[in-house]
Amino acid sequence: MSVSIARVPTASASRYLQQLAKHWSHKMVVTFSAEEGRIEFPNGSRLDMRANSETLDVALTVPDGEDAERMRGVVASHLDRFAFREAPLTFDWKGV
Repeated sequence: MSVSIARVPTASASRYLQQLAKHWSHKMVVTFSAEEGRIEFPNGSRLDMRANSETLDVALTVPDGEDAERMRGVVASHLDRFAFREAPLTFDWKGV
């Protein structure tokens, strides 16, 4: 299992969290509030998000055998679409 985390600077973290959760809710298991969200992907990956006034913190868990780099790209590109006014957002992915 691979876990990647990133702290994404943005004053619109809650809005982006909710937009991403709603966007994927018709395809995946999604739970969210204004401050926290979880998205469970069909391939077994999971995205946990936490929003505050300055950052969107994301933790992406990818099972062994899945492409963690590709999943990071999927998450980043989707969030960039919602953040088009300030995109590209800064994702400084770190493994834990």
